[in-house]
Amino acid sequence: QVELMESGGGSVQAGGSLRLSCAPSVSRYSDETAWMGWFRQVPGKEREGIASIYVGRGTTYYAESVKGRFTISVADAENALYLQMNSLKPEDTAMYYCAATDALRRRGDPLRPDEYKYSGQQGTQVTVSS
Repeated sequence: QVELMESGGGSVQAGGSLRLSCAPSVSRYSDETAWMGWFRQVPGKEREGIASIYVGRGTTYYAESVKGRFTISVADAENALYLQMNSLKPEDTAMYYCAATDALRRRGDPLRPDEYKYSGQQGTQVTVSS
């Protein structure tokens, strides 16, 4: 079982930046964290995949809505997953969650939430005001 803890959310004005962190309970070299991703959800809507990374190769994937503004990365020293968010927009307001899995589980789409075995339970809130 892998536990994931998100942090770093907050309230910013449009155009601002935030960096989210996700700390897994296992080493990022674990097979269970071969794929890691960030997802977000607003009340009444389905969870949306926004960024993911195939950790071993560093291959990244982004939703069109965040491409060019958000960057997903992993840090060896801190054993953490990050999401650097720049040029934030009010529509980025959501609860953000991280997820991890050993292998994509359904259709092989790294931005689908149901591809992941583990997901953070707490999330971190991001609020962007205009």
